[in-house]
Amino acid sequence: MNALGNKHILLGVTGGIAAYKAPELVRRLRELGATVQVVLTAAGGAFITPLTLQAVSGQPVHTQLLSAEAESGMGHIELARWADLILIAPCTADFMARLAQGRSDDLLAACCLASRGAIAVAPAMNAGMWDSAATQRNLRQLIADGVQVFGPASGSQACGEVGEGRLLEPAELVACCAGLFGTNALTDKQVLITAGPTLEDMDPVRYLGNRSSGRMGYALAAAARDAGAVVTLISGPVALAEPPGVTLLRVRSASDMHHAVLERIAGMDIFIGAAAVADYRPAQASARKIKKDQEHLTLELVRNPDILAEVAARSPRPFTVGFAAETDDVLTYARRKLEDKNLDLIAANLVGAGQGFDVADNALSVLWPGGQQELPRASKPTLARQLVKLIAERLRASA
Repeated sequence: MNALGNKHILLGVTGGIAAYKAPELVRRLRELGATVQVVLTAAGGAFITPLTLQAVSGQPVHTQLLSAEAESGMGHIELARWADLILIAPCTADFMARLAQGRSDDLLAACCLASRGAIAVAPAMNAGMWDSAATQRNLRQLIADGVQVFGPASGSQACGEVGEGRLLEPAELVACCAGLFGTNALTDKQVLITAGPTLEDMDPVRYLGNRSSGRMGYALAAAARDAGAVVTLISGPVALAEPPGVTLLRVRSASDMHHAVLERIAGMDIFIGAAAVADYRPAQASARKIKKDQEHLTLELVRNPDILAEVAARSPRPFTVGFAAETDDVLTYARRKLEDKNLDLIAANLVGAGQGFDVADNALSVLWPGGQQELPRASKPTLARQLVKLIAERLRASA
């Protein structure tokens, strides 16, 4: 099947000179099996005509927020429901700002606001506009909202300047779109993933724990599912929605997670330990709240079981993937963890000062015996898809 077979893509074309690439983009999307409808903004119409886009898409081009031809006059709702992906290419600085603000004052913005599917933007603008504090602030907001960002590329621009801000080429954009959907790289593989923190109770009120939102583990579960795997996700306490199509088990402590993993690890093809498991727990949790009646409090801690090491030591064992969150010397510590625990692959990242924890994006250094690959900063769902693809490649190489 074509990579985009049976996918519905709504292409938004905004007002930049790169709009001239839109017909080629539509053609390539259709070649990979997608059905494409186009929303052309008023500014986009200054660069390319609706007739051109209609000819290449085989569909009427949409321009009006309220259309008498649409059911109940609400075309934006119909289009938002129809689209598996809304791709805005080119996406101007102005539209990025409006999307970040949640505006709905034209058809394309309203479609984005009403959509429950994926949204991706392909920025295209002058290098100075791209580098501006306002655009970078809007970019961070879009990433935090789960919007995928494709590009921009760097090079010469229509204004004569050189720098970041060029629209990715149509072939690159099509590859990015295909990457958002399932690759079948892990078809029927059994995958067990841990995510989130573990909380170790001191008393009925207080606990020790690690900083972890669970976003990366949940994104990995969704990416593995989309790659065709049968996924079981064991999650510590997080404020995230259950990923559809995934078996979810909720636990609290490291001991709970340890028990849940060992109970389900048999027969798994892949284990991904993305959870931030507490290394220690109180030796004895108080049955009552510990009162603040002493200047100093001594708390005895004991080590928690090392879930990742135990899984890697099994025979037979699954392809075992670990994570290393470090504040310094990331590659040194990650390589040591890879070797000491006999892992197949480890994903390492720098944490602290707005990196790694409590943010929507990240960057990873992925290491395996004899190799390494950098995954540049991107949204966590994007990173998860890239990491799952790499895991599938390493799994095949190790077979």
